[in-house]
Amino acid sequence: MITDCHIHIQPLELFMPEAMALMRKRPNWRQVEEFCGSPKAFLQHLDSAGIDRAVLINYVAPEVIGFTAAVNPWIANYCKADPKRLLPCGSLHPRHSAHIQADMEQLVRLGIRLIKIHPPHQLLFPNAYLNGVKDLEIIYRIAEREGIPIMFHTGTSIFPGARNKYGDPIYLDDVAVDFPKLRILMAHGGRPLWMDTAFFLVRRHPNVFLDLSGIPPRTLLRYFPRLEEIATKSLFGTDWPGPGVPEIKKNLDDFRALPISEDSKQQMLSRTAAAIWPE
Repeated sequence: MITDCHIHIQPLELFMPEAMALMRKRPNWRQVEEFCGSPKAFLQHLDSAGIDRAVLINYVAPEVIGFTAAVNPWIANYCKADPKRLLPCGSLHPRHSAHIQADMEQLVRLGIRLIKIHPPHQLLFPNAYLNGVKDLEIIYRIAEREGIPIMFHTGTSIFPGARNKYGDPIYLDDVAVDFPKLRILMAHGGRPLWMDTAFFLVRRHPNVFLDLSGIPPRTLLRYFPRLEEIATKSLFGTDWPGPGVPEIKKNLDDFRALPISEDSKQQMLSRTAAAIWPE
């Protein structure tokens, strides 16, 4: 069962104009609009691309993207169209939650399968709980208790207003140490600046995993020449329809063409995700 661990299906009406302008540069933007409004059409598209399951990424970032906590019930409802194939990813933001514990418990009730923290868009360091942002610690504690993984954007962002100093994955070293039972997914492997750091963290911490999305598969081994060493902790993802991201099927075809073992490919396409999100 092939899983794309990183696809953006989101409430488009929440986008800020500047962020939307960047997204609209995709040549097939009308198709993206259709899929965000129709789970049935999107599932058919997944079928045509050869994808069995998809994790649908949403996060709270009103300052940079425009997303509010309204993304959480929206994506939970969207995924009801086929809960076995569509896995909802939601989010909270310490600066935009008056009752963080109650809001986290609501995410659990909604059936959120993954939480996204996007430091360059949320404008905070992942380890800011060490410097007074205690609500971030509450998010991590409850996610750890409930067995909900947290995905952190690592690496740069080209969206207007993003601050890339927050994208260095080294700050996840603290999180992995302080929350050893929390499964941490590093989206994009710190590309294009911090790939060595990301590789180190995956090898150091049993609870840290690598999300390969947002890296063109043809260049993946240039970024991570020892990728097969961490295949059991790596997940295939596309980051579609992010700016500059190829179509889902092309991503998958290019990944399958990599000069690595078939067993490693199947591990990253299927088995790692199946262990994180059992059916």
